[in-house]
Amino acid sequence: MLQRPVEPAVYTSKDYATLCKSLGVTQSMGAIGSSADNALAESFNAALKREVLQDAACWTDELTCRRQTFRWLTRYNTKRRHSWCRYQPPTAYETAYTATLATAA
Repeated sequence: MLQRPVEPAVYTSKDYATLCKSLGVTQSMGAIGSSADNALAESFNAALKREVLQDAACWTDELTCRRQTFRWLTRYNTKRRHSWCRYQPPTAYETAYTATLATAA
């Protein structure tokens, strides 16, 4: 079962900020109440649940969850067509796009 994200208080704690700094990670938070706040993650999680879990409430065990999620992610990135990249799989779109870029001097 997918769980709710960690509460915002964790992201703003000093301990969390110190950990992020020590790992070289830049913290990022959207404005509270913004229409774009968490929209991408919500859309992605909804697609995962709809396409993998379908009508089931949760996976039977952790291994099944990992396998099905990995299988879905592989398909999502290499075969599934996305409207944002002209109805091509992301890998095909990126390969075609990077071929048109000028090389850096």
